[in-house]
Amino acid sequence: MTIIDDFRSDTVTRPGPEMRAAMAAADVGDAVYDDCPTTLRLEAVAAERLGKEASLFFPSGTQSNLAAIMAHCERGDEFLVGQQAHAYRHEGGGAAVLGSVQPQPLPNGPDGCIPLDAIREAIKPDDFHFARTRLLALENTFNGRVLDPAYVQAATALARDHGLATHLDGARLMNAAVASGQAAATLAAPFDTISLCLSKGLGAPVGSVLAGPRPVIERARRIRKMLGGGMRQTGVLAAAALHALDRNVDRLAEDHARAARLAEVLSRFPALGSGPAQTNMVFMAPDGLDVAAFKAFLSARGIAMGGGYGVLRWVTHLDLDDAALTRVAEACEAFFAGE
Repeated sequence: MTIIDDFRSDTVTRPGPEMRAAMAAADVGDAVYDDCPTTLRLEAVAAERLGKEASLFFPSGTQSNLAAIMAHCERGDEFLVGQQAHAYRHEGGGAAVLGSVQPQPLPNGPDGCIPLDAIREAIKPDDFHFARTRLLALENTFNGRVLDPAYVQAATALARDHGLATHLDGARLMNAAVASGQAAATLAAPFDTISLCLSKGLGAPVGSVLAGPRPVIERARRIRKMLGGGMRQTGVLAAAALHALDRNVDRLAEDHARAARLAEVLSRFPALGSGPAQTNMVFMAPDGLDVAAFKAFLSARGIAMGGGYGVLRWVTHLDLDDAALTRVAEACEAFFAGE
């Protein structure tokens, strides 16, 4: 069955005609030689938007997070990270395997916050028996939730007090900015470095940027090459990213509004165990539901959803409209009516 309404992730977005036209018209050069004008413009714009000195274009958020960890840490060091964080759970163990950096996973609360006491207690003393604790990594948004700014200030201040650097996996930071009414640079300010994904709700086909102090970004440039991320005529991709930053940030509010309406639809069916909308995500913890049958029923109607670890997830994005929500409502009604 062809997927008509794809709620699996906001990574499934496809570039529209205007974005494709911008890509076709892009002025390109060799980005490894650092002379691709469109890529340089993207990096300058991203640094300004995030309030940092410099930024660097990467093929993926996984690689930009890894490069940040490796730029802040040496072999045998460790970074503190949430047990449920993407950089720990969903990035293939790259920090340990490729960077020889030990992750120290800590419990995430339901809101994504790592308890401050847990952070404090995990910081190792200056003793050769221990890995050196060098970095605190947080994530915003976390499962669609915007991290509490007061918590962020406290956690990053705690890290600085102990000589740790700070990194933000801000894959969906623009969602957090739109939802909170704060500038992206304000949300990024407490962190040394931040990774921003361009290929999720912003709609670019490929890429992330890593922003931070220029010396750290230059270390990350060397690491990017080492990791195989030194691409050539990236201006074609950078043009799509610039288009996304110029046109698709404010419209994230539409995704959030649709997620709220979707949560209301799903809440009509108690067995789905739907929670409230969190920016552009709705999570379900089904109770007494044949999940495989439900997903197959949706799939037969061209509706796809995501999830894992016993939790199902719906994600709204620019390729979904109000008609998609109507089709979900109709499919749920038909499923529970036994049609």
